[in-house]
Amino acid sequence: MAFEADAEPGQRSPAELTAALSREQRVSAALREVGVAIGTTLELDELLELILDRVTELVEADRATLYLLDEAKNELVSRFVVGQNVRSIRLKVGHGIAGTVAQTGKPFRINDAYADARFERQWDQLTGYRTTTMLATPLKNHLGRTIGVIQVLNKKRGEDFTNEDEALLAALSTQAAVAIDNSRLFLSLIQKNKQLLDTKDQLERKLRDLELLFDLERATAGAQSLEALLTATLGRLAAACGARGAAALLAEEDSGDLIEYAFDPRLTEPLSRRGVKAGEGVLAAAMDQAEPIRLVSARDDPRWSTSGAPGFSFEVEPVLALHLEGDGSPLGAVGLFGEVGSPPFTDEDLALVRMVSANVSTAVRLFRANRAREVGERLTTIGKLLSQVIHDFKTPMTVISGYTQLMAESDDAEQRAEYAEEILKQFDILTAMQREVLEFARGERTIFIRRVFLKKFFADITRQLGHEVDGRAIELTLDVDTKVVARFDENRVARAIHNLARNAVEAMAEHGGSLTISAGMEAGDLVIAVRDTGPGIPKQIEGRLFQSFVTAGKEGGTGLGLAIVKKIAEEHGGSVSVKSSSRGTEFVLRLPQDEGKDSNPPSPNKSKASAPARGGAQKTNG
Repeated sequence: MAFEADAEPGQRSPAELTAALSREQRVSAALREVGVAIGTTLELDELLELILDRVTELVEADRATLYLLDEAKNELVSRFVVGQNVRSIRLKVGHGIAGTVAQTGKPFRINDAYADARFERQWDQLTGYRTTTMLATPLKNHLGRTIGVIQVLNKKRGEDFTNEDEALLAALSTQAAVAIDNSRLFLSLIQKNKQLLDTKDQLERKLRDLELLFDLERATAGAQSLEALLTATLGRLAAACGARGAAALLAEEDSGDLIEYAFDPRLTEPLSRRGVKAGEGVLAAAMDQAEPIRLVSARDDPRWSTSGAPGFSFEVEPVLALHLEGDGSPLGAVGLFGEVGSPPFTDEDLALVRMVSANVSTAVRLFRANRAREVGERLTTIGKLLSQVIHDFKTPMTVISGYTQLMAESDDAEQRAEYAEEILKQFDILTAMQREVLEFARGERTIFIRRVFLKKFFADITRQLGHEVDGRAIELTLDVDTKVVARFDENRVARAIHNLARNAVEAMAEHGGSLTISAGMEAGDLVIAVRDTGPGIPKQIEGRLFQSFVTAGKEGGTGLGLAIVKKIAEEHGGSVSVKSSSRGTEFVLRLPQDEGKDSNPPSPNKSKASAPARGGAQKTNG
């Protein structure tokens, strides 16, 4: 027969030991379960619910409440279990039992809640619950900072909470603090990773936008026509937004007519051009309003019409159109078009179109401004050229006038025939000048370099200049190496010599003097010098001597003579220089002689260095 021996005083009975062992096993199992949960999940709500459930079970409490510290508001946010439900309340730090625990960082065990002044009984009144015993302990992280409070209410069977309950709650609170820290760290990492991914996407998008703008800038800068500019722009915009085609509507500068340019990369000629009536089609509608037009289905919108639709090879469904800003009035509109089945255009597409449309507007305005400037420069240059030609008309017209007078006075038929031949030569010179203007207007510029015998060339020059010095106290002298055969444009060099000689004659008109023209070879160059014994060049125009329209008050002077001389010298790859004093002036033309040279001379910027530009015609002494 078996019997149970009585326990010695101060010793625990086997039943108590068995109960304690069972309790420790439950605690150990709970701690393992919580530890495994912490290692396998970072879902904070799930972990906290598990911890609250195990706390309630192990300390044999009726309820368990978890408070987390909201540092920004200095409040405790509660999560408490009632049956199977989790509820929340807010409590200021320092208020109530939980607030005091959070403030002091120490645990509290109360056997009669209503006898403690810190207990806030309104929560019982609100919920209909009756709190008797309480146990609360702080949640402290690895840095020892309080991050919350765990509170249990009403131990079952009406008992008080024990030291073991307090130790168990402290152990589980440590687990809860670890879980909260891990979860917050995990959520922080997730949030930072998301921010990094968002930032990466934004940077990649910005980089794509910058690459597109750079590509557009490079393409538009090299465009030689408006069509080339729009082909580059529309093609790149359509590709960047995944559009099937793109189009631009532009108002003509002069007439205001609307011209539509449609880009379809699958066509042999990707860019088509056609006129559009005002208000016709979606681009014309976009041109007249500040807000963009976004169509999910073009067929269902009254602003879309077959007659006003761009000439694409596909049926259009989604549309995105935006007006182009001009100077004071809309410049036009730009649009993207997708085929049937394509997704609608997004806000990102709209942002990109807005950005590109600003570049398109600027590029079109700059292109038109450059074209207008080029036309203006061409007209200005043609005007200058005409001024030069009119200036140079003086010499042949003077020669024609002189020979005509001689013909009228001569009865010798042979002599009259010679005069007529000289007159015809001057008409040839006039014809050459006319041809020069026409060539320039067509964008052509040529000089005709050929072999010239100096003996005959200067004999003609002498006869022609004879009419300039007739009746004046001026002696004309030639010092020419007549054996030389040189290469140059005969008509243009003759014009240069006539201009220099005419300036010299006018400079000596009042007091007379000597005009000497010399020519010969020197160091492989043909050197032509025109010297006079006039008063020299005025000091005020010495620094601008070879600039256009510079003159020193000469009656009827245009200020073009020396500018023309310099230009002719540079067209031959040569130079012109001047020496002047009160005893006279000497101009020297140097024309390089290349035996292999044909009618294409070196460009002026490869010519020999000319004398410093010093300006205008010589001063007239009368």
